[in-house]
Amino acid sequence: MSGDAETTNGTVVTGETAGTGAGNSTVDNEGGAGLPRRTAWQRLVGASTFWIGLVLVALYAVFSALSPNSFPTLYNFQTLLIEAAVLLVLSVGMTFVIITSGIDLSVGSVLVFAGVAGAMTMEAVSPGGDATQAGVGTIALGLLLSLVSGAAWGLLNGLLIARFKIPPLIVTLGSFGAALGAAQLLTGGVDVRTVPAALRDSLGFGQTFQVPHMVLVAAVVTLFGAWLLHTTTFGRYTFAIGSNEEAARRVGISVTRHLVFVYTFVGLLAGLAGFMSLAYFGTTTIAGHSTDNLNAIAATVLGGTSLFGGVGSVLGTVIGVFIPAVLQKGFVIVGVQPFWQPIAVSVVLVAAVWFDQKRRRARDSGR
Repeated sequence: MSGDAETTNGTVVTGETAGTGAGNSTVDNEGGAGLPRRTAWQRLVGASTFWIGLVLVALYAVFSALSPNSFPTLYNFQTLLIEAAVLLVLSVGMTFVIITSGIDLSVGSVLVFAGVAGAMTMEAVSPGGDATQAGVGTIALGLLLSLVSGAAWGLLNGLLIARFKIPPLIVTLGSFGAALGAAQLLTGGVDVRTVPAALRDSLGFGQTFQVPHMVLVAAVVTLFGAWLLHTTTFGRYTFAIGSNEEAARRVGISVTRHLVFVYTFVGLLAGLAGFMSLAYFGTTTIAGHSTDNLNAIAATVLGGTSLFGGVGSVLGTVIGVFIPAVLQKGFVIVGVQPFWQPIAVSVVLVAAVWFDQKRRRARDSGR
């Protein structure tokens, strides 16, 4: 994809504002005559992100007030961050997919497959098939296989969706079952448990200045995702395709190639999440990620990313990840039955989608 596709007849391709023509065109005059160019911070923080951020702050304040000796503690905060790290990595990738008006139901199964691929690779190159005492070289090889296997599933999804025009829902639903089935075939349905102790001690439970390494990895991925989405041509094309795919194609964006890259990127992050899960739990947890795909979608939508495409932010996704995490942790600490947590998240999720639809109708009627 070339940089000269960004402008056509003096217009700039963006995904931040609605343009002219049918649908949500991505061609507008931002930065051109009459309209000032928005700063990176303005693109990063929108109105919906601000309000959903207030919801998160309010939840944290309420639980802190209800349980001042247990909830607002350093240990509880660290645990909250660690438990959300894997989901945050998945959700950053999901943000890109949903902004393109797509969906990926396979990320949880790809996570499992990538973890199995990494664990079995480390076992295969270890003496006696026991990777417990494996060194850095073996761990690096396991990480590489996890990333490659995750990216391969993402690439397959992208090719089927972008080149063969199969709906994302169907493709990723198929990959959801296929990746999980492949992981079970490789392991015989039994979790791999000989995970290197060095991996668990460094990534799984290691800390630097009381900041868990799992959290550091998730933070780096989040910052990279925010930079990629909000400051680069790749990000602008992502918004453009989600706002109006045909308009993006007409101004010279290679939509097919870009969508393949987006789904491959999501698969790559799912592979990384699988390796992080392996490090934290010390096993492949084949049956433990059945709802990760739905949790990632819910977190992304809660953060203000529109299911209709063209609108979203990584910062909003971060907030969306921590709302259910804070609810779950808070309910446990104050003694509320944990069964209320999915009910509360569902209410907030439906409200977020309703608000997004209302905002879109208001915008469309004002054209």
